Amino acid sequence: MIGSAKKLIGLKLKAVDGEIGKVRDVYFDDHTWTVRYLVVDTGHWLPGRLVLIAPESVGEPDWAGRHLPVSLTMDKIENSPDIDADQPVSLQIQTRLAAHYQWTPYWGTYAGPAVAWLRESDAEAAVAVAEEEQGHHDPHLRSISEVLGYEIHATDGAIGHVRDFLLQTDGWVIRYMLVKTGTWLAGRNVLVSPTWITDLEWARAQVDVDLPRQSIQSAPEFDVHQPLTRQYEDALHDHYERPKYWKP
Repeated sequence: MIGSAKKLIGLKLKAVDGEIGKVRDVYFDDHTWTVRYLVVDTGHWLPGRLVLIAPESVGEPDWAGRHLPVSLTMDKIENSPDIDADQPVSLQIQTRLAAHYQWTPYWGTYAGPAVAWLRESDAEAAVAVAEEEQGHHDPHLRSISEVLGYEIHATDGAIGHVRDFLLQTDGWVIRYMLVKTGTWLAGRNVLVSPTWITDLEWARAQVDVDLPRQSIQSAPEFDVHQPLTRQYEDALHDHYERPKYWKP
């Protein structure tokens, strides 16, 4: 299913033996447009603490019930490595998380599958390898909350702002940016695929896309109150004359 990232934020997470908090943010890879972690505010359970949960431990969202199932115990989560919300997520922390939960690390290469899960005793050696390959933090790991509101620039000028992201929860891939064209009050809601992005300029809070302004402005309007349909996606890709990600 494809759903709104903004609606995902705030969903309650239920471990196998109790509620652990709410989704506060989503960290994604701006190279592959894959969700890497949900940032969870543990609320009254572990006051003042944030934890990261990888999608491989998360089930399909219950949008109506506003919760997400998590295939971890509360004890396992409570004893996980701490993160600093004010600092980039270091590869050291990510490697220790992968070892603690026996998650499959994604780093090392973007061209093939990640290595098998790590034993905690191997974590420090894996940190050294990861840091040698990528530095002390993953430069492609970004926050969805940070990008909301970024200005969209077409090939011939500014066209609007990022209003939301649409996530495919089967595989946890970002399929579209929801773009509000023109002004916030008078503009239209249209979708743009991340595969059409040419650059994300973090310092300028700007997203550059390989499309002309008129093409974006005249794209089929997306109804934010209705679910995304394959019929709409067909029309969208035909309008932009871009290949479709699904098999016909």
